[in-house]
Amino acid sequence: MTSPLFSATVAGSLPKPAWLSETQKLWPQWKSQGDELAQAKLDATLLWIKAQEDAGLDVIGDGEQSRQHFVHGFLEQVEGIDFEHKVKMGIRNNRYDAMVPQVVSALRLKGRVHAAEARFLRAHTARKIKFTLPGPMTIVDTVADQFYGDRVKMAMAFAELLNQEALALQADGVDVIQFDEPAFNVYMKDAADWGVKALERAAQGLTCTTAVHICYGYGIKANTDWKETLGGEWRQYEEIFPALAKSSIDQVSLECFHSHVPPHLMALLEGKDVMVGVIDVASDVVETAEQVADTIGLALKYVPKQRLLACTNCGLAPMNRDVAIKKLEALAKGAALARERYADRAS
Repeated sequence: MTSPLFSATVAGSLPKPAWLSETQKLWPQWKSQGDELAQAKLDATLLWIKAQEDAGLDVIGDGEQSRQHFVHGFLEQVEGIDFEHKVKMGIRNNRYDAMVPQVVSALRLKGRVHAAEARFLRAHTARKIKFTLPGPMTIVDTVADQFYGDRVKMAMAFAELLNQEALALQADGVDVIQFDEPAFNVYMKDAADWGVKALERAAQGLTCTTAVHICYGYGIKANTDWKETLGGEWRQYEEIFPALAKSSIDQVSLECFHSHVPPHLMALLEGKDVMVGVIDVASDVVETAEQVADTIGLALKYVPKQRLLACTNCGLAPMNRDVAIKKLEALAKGAALARERYADRAS
């Protein structure tokens, strides 16, 4: 299965239909329960598989339709975590408060976490499929530790569980396994020191394509307000890209369009495939194909064309569904236009 130049894909999450859950919320409540909810999740997944194919994307995801939140969807199948007694905690270095579960004993998987969604996704598209998991550092930043007393030790414990599920997802036929690590943009020194090591532990033994997604967050107010404090240049990637360039991870997903990330920082990822964010998730304005192609052209100054993929800046979960679909279409059309423009460029 060969991939076209500038393959188009989403970072992960997509909006949930109104009949599945609350809409335009980062932590939505489900509209049903039990077997009815399980079926509704798969129905929503099928809807987004079709929508991604219709838009023209090359790598299809499940849109994280079965997860209330990208981190907690994994944690629900982990023993040693108390969801009954959530506590309020500042996450992403106190950027915003969230009600989070507590780690109360040694961690172990109850069983498979995402088998149903992954197998369903594989059965319903002939295109390459990507499945996302939260990265160990970001999980550590989204739970309250009442047991380990050491962030690194707990991250490695989570990494082992993630690795078990990732190997099983690979056996389910997943082509790309992506770990989401927004915490890498918050705790840069820790990310370079032990975060990448924990990430590599989570990906240990995988022979499918491995990826890490590092963003500046969903288009919610807490994140957009935080971005306003970062100044004219966002240089967080500068501290972590060198460590990732030396790592065993194959692909790195990053923000680009409408961000203040200096584009030349992409050159620090030499030897890696780069998923360039060409779609802004913090705005309802739909990009044009020309804007997407222009962003790809900018990235080509620093990334070889064979290593460049077109992606969204982050997940689209809190976004209006119609807007999200239009943005997916712009993503695919822009990648196609870029192929016309730059296919003959030497790199």
